[in-house]
Amino acid sequence: MEMTFRWFGSKFDSVTLQQIRQIPGVTGVITTLYETAPGDLWGRDAIHALKQEVEASGLHISGIESVNIHDSIKIGSPDRNQYIDNYIKTLEHLGQEDIHLVCYNFMPVFDWTRTELARVRPDGSTVLAYNQSAVDRLDPVKMFDSINSDSNGFVLPGWEPERMAKVKELFELYKDVDQEKLFANLKYFLEAIMPVCDKYNIHMAIHPDDPAWSVFGLPRIITNLPNLQRMIKMVDNPHNGVTFCSGSYGTNPGNDLPGMIRALKGRIHFAHVRNLQHNFPGDFEESAHLSSDGSFDMYEIMKALYDIGFTGPIRPDHGRMIWGEKAMPGYGLYDRALGTTYLNGLWEAIVKGAGRK
Repeated sequence: MEMTFRWFGSKFDSVTLQQIRQIPGVTGVITTLYETAPGDLWGRDAIHALKQEVEASGLHISGIESVNIHDSIKIGSPDRNQYIDNYIKTLEHLGQEDIHLVCYNFMPVFDWTRTELARVRPDGSTVLAYNQSAVDRLDPVKMFDSINSDSNGFVLPGWEPERMAKVKELFELYKDVDQEKLFANLKYFLEAIMPVCDKYNIHMAIHPDDPAWSVFGLPRIITNLPNLQRMIKMVDNPHNGVTFCSGSYGTNPGNDLPGMIRALKGRIHFAHVRNLQHNFPGDFEESAHLSSDGSFDMYEIMKALYDIGFTGPIRPDHGRMIWGEKAMPGYGLYDRALGTTYLNGLWEAIVKGAGRK
């Protein structure tokens, strides 16, 4: 595996490439052209400039997260082909710049949902949290206001103000889209882009829905192993794979995370590894990466990745806000750096343990 770190670009991220370079074991970043909107064509010059900036720091681009999918593609609107064409050209430009991994999602309206961005934990750190009762009481049109008030002044991925200003309109557009239509529209999209993925060896790694169930009545399909297996089978190409995000799949305690990893051998192209704490049904909060701080056995998750021969990028996912840091919620430096070293330690122990058998 390769240990990486998410970076939103020098204009948007409080964390610098120089800081990332100093985290032991990190060799690459997962990044994006953060100023682009879903459906935009990424120019090769912009990709090249981003690549040069990263490489000047002694790192490299391990993958892109995300090239976001325009709603017309998810809905299956008559104009979807123009946005698919833009996506294909973007993938071509990425391939020409020797970038071979794209993480994306197929979630309607909201990329991820939390009810709190700064819940205080017993140690005084703050974390992202979710409470179903709070969601049930909330008008989805006002969801952005709730999220934005705790954003520390950062533009959050998936919650861009321009997009959120159209929430009511987006709900109307998705009113006739159920799970079957969403699967069909995902299939149409994947079939269209696989030829360029084959040409440039680009792995498409779909990110799970977060949380792993319907929110505000919107359909969600990337939630569990049967749905993932359906997605893989319906476009059976090695470049059609998944981002295994333990935190997103783990929102549903019924998902067997190590078991899912083993069942998806050969199709996990990217991994987000993090922990969270289930307090009671419908309420969870993110935690430190350490197994004992949350509900997941992080050793077993990393062991499963090792057992399937995973060689792709891993990144620590959301971290706590600690030591007075002010940053994009979930994406500060300090706790994610701690998570990185913890995951690297687990991996080293697993590798060395296997070598002694």
